[in-house]
Amino acid sequence: MSFKHITLALVLSLATAVPVFAADPVAVVAAPRVDMAQRYVDSDQYMSGKIDSLIVDLDLSARFVDGGVLFRRGPKKSGTMMFADTARATQTALITEADLTQKLVAAGEKIEGVADIRPTGYDAGKKTLTFGALGREWTYDFTAGTVSANPPRAERPKGVTSPDGKRMVVARNYNLWLIDLVSGKETPLTSDGTYDLRYGTTYPLLGEMAAANNPALEMPLSAQWSPDGKSLVTYRLTRNGSYIWHGVQQSPPGSQFPRTFDYVYPTAGAKNVPLQQPVLVDVDKATVTDLKVPATEMLYPGDISIYWEGDHIVYDWTERGYAQLKLFEIDPKTNVARVRVHEAMKPLVTVTSSSIRPASELKGDLVISERTGWAQLYYIAQGTNPDGGKALTKGNWEVTEIVRIDEGGPILIAGIGREPGVNPYFRSLYRVGLDGSIFNLTPEPLHHETDVSDDGKWIIDRMSSPTVATETVIRDAANGRIVQTLGKADISALLATGFTLPEPFETLADDGKTKLYGMIYRPKTFDASKSYPVIENLYTGPTTHRFDEDFNGNIRSSLNAMAQLGAVVVTIDGRGTSQRGQAFRSSAYQNLGEVGLDDHIWVLKAMQKKYPYLDLNRVGVYGGSAGGYDAARFILRRPDFYKVAVASSGNHDLRLDKAWWPEVSMGIADDATWERNSNISVAKNLKGKLMLIHGDIDDNVPVAASLRLDKALIDAGKPHELVILPNTTHAVYQPYFWKKLRDYFTVNLIGETPPQ
Repeated sequence: MSFKHITLALVLSLATAVPVFAADPVAVVAAPRVDMAQRYVDSDQYMSGKIDSLIVDLDLSARFVDGGVLFRRGPKKSGTMMFADTARATQTALITEADLTQKLVAAGEKIEGVADIRPTGYDAGKKTLTFGALGREWTYDFTAGTVSANPPRAERPKGVTSPDGKRMVVARNYNLWLIDLVSGKETPLTSDGTYDLRYGTTYPLLGEMAAANNPALEMPLSAQWSPDGKSLVTYRLTRNGSYIWHGVQQSPPGSQFPRTFDYVYPTAGAKNVPLQQPVLVDVDKATVTDLKVPATEMLYPGDISIYWEGDHIVYDWTERGYAQLKLFEIDPKTNVARVRVHEAMKPLVTVTSSSIRPASELKGDLVISERTGWAQLYYIAQGTNPDGGKALTKGNWEVTEIVRIDEGGPILIAGIGREPGVNPYFRSLYRVGLDGSIFNLTPEPLHHETDVSDDGKWIIDRMSSPTVATETVIRDAANGRIVQTLGKADISALLATGFTLPEPFETLADDGKTKLYGMIYRPKTFDASKSYPVIENLYTGPTTHRFDEDFNGNIRSSLNAMAQLGAVVVTIDGRGTSQRGQAFRSSAYQNLGEVGLDDHIWVLKAMQKKYPYLDLNRVGVYGGSAGGYDAARFILRRPDFYKVAVASSGNHDLRLDKAWWPEVSMGIADDATWERNSNISVAKNLKGKLMLIHGDIDDNVPVAASLRLDKALIDAGKPHELVILPNTTHAVYQPYFWKKLRDYFTVNLIGETPPQ
């Protein structure tokens, strides 16, 4: 049976099996020259925004409301708002999208056809339904039969209000002010605030300042009143000699001239980064006391985690370089701090696989730690060894999230890789007891995206795999039993267009024992007797993985659109990525420039061995952000294998990136190590075709990163292309980006001319 003849019925029935698509041993010839203009039309059709009209019940927008679950069922613009009563296990149709559209028209809205409607809330007692439509929030009154527009959401308060509601503290000109809400009297609580020293507010991002057209934009106050309303816990931020960046918006809307913005953006490897010192403010005395805990070294603009827990203060602290994490408890009366939890690892603590969660419900704290080499759950009782704790889970798998804690237990956690014979990236929901007992609430060998009701009694489970269509169910949280099915995805209309289903792929690494995973996306005109270039979409960072576990992510992926150009598109996770244990990821430590490269080539060759139609003489890569770094490094470090690359928003020299992302994997590195991991240092290696794309006001990875690589390529005499997108932050996905991306691969990899 050929790949293109797989039926929907087969796909939906194979809940545990992964289809195997065997290639016939036939001679491989060049792919047919299907009209390129038509291929672009097909590519547009399979972009996520357009493909949704061909899919039914993939996402039901299911959410818990009082007494049950609100969800939407049916084809796009022909759906019905539904309510599932969890106690009675019944379902009721509330109103159709068509009827709601007519109600909106009756309210004065001009609508052609049927509106896109997203249910957001349902009150059976008041008989009202809230929903989103036309860019606004609405309420439908079933009794009156009318809709009304909800008032716009209130802006975030300028300050924080005391527990009795009579006073407010605000941030103004980098200082703190107390406002008596009864009399209106204002009293300064601090007076030494400046640009370089500010209280309770972080630095604005470049994109935020540009959007507000305000180079002195003030950020919301981060502070918390004590329960007795006498003091405030917050932080004092000092620039600490860190570099002031200068952003330029060359073509700002409404202005003939460029706008410039100065901003603070701590970068990886920098000697100095801003310091955030926790402080206690006595509101009545207008005094500020430094709490006797270490300051947080800011690695990206944001607030620290410090808050009241009863009559004491809790503070999360991470040492720069990620050598250790500490959870402090501070007595505000004595200013004495004790460490409740201490997490230390060599060479560093991987924060994406480690976390600390205060658990007053259990009279202690919970820790996800890699101390055994795998992220497992530990319980540290109050007053016990902060480096110890009782292991509540064990094994060669990863706890990924603490989902819920009940008084005295149990604990609900998410985990991956525990079940034998199941893809190690598939997520399950588990109930864990303080005695170490564990029960899988989602036993089907699929990927489970779950929500738990506020009372902890019910679970919404969206279960699927790359090849098994999403089924949304309600489970009893006590035993995992499915009590209702809300809907199953139907892609028959999509398959009727000739859509070719993505395929998971796995192979052993060169050590003969480590499994490596990927996905394969083929065009609708796919013919196994033809030859196809390969385009790989990249993101190899050790904070995540690229394999898409669920049906939704694979069916709605833009990679399907890219494949329509006449290529086979793939994703691959090599060693160095996350959620496969510490050993799997360890090769990324201070080695981002090389990690995974040869694993990717190994997997591509394994794919070609199974599918000879893959032309490994024509391999291209693309990616954004850290994936942009990857795209450039792949073509620069393996120039004889990778022939075409498009790198967008890439952090090509990690020392020009925000400190947190590179230092999560690099720790405290010396200049030689940073240089060894830079794309700029290997610009002279370019042999193929490389395009760099970047937004001019990127506030995540500064445009300087691409401009520096551009200069290095120019200095090395290497032809390439540079595209700077005006008034664009880190999110470059816009029509012009997609045009440049697709055209570049069409010309340079597929060898054809893009349509006009």
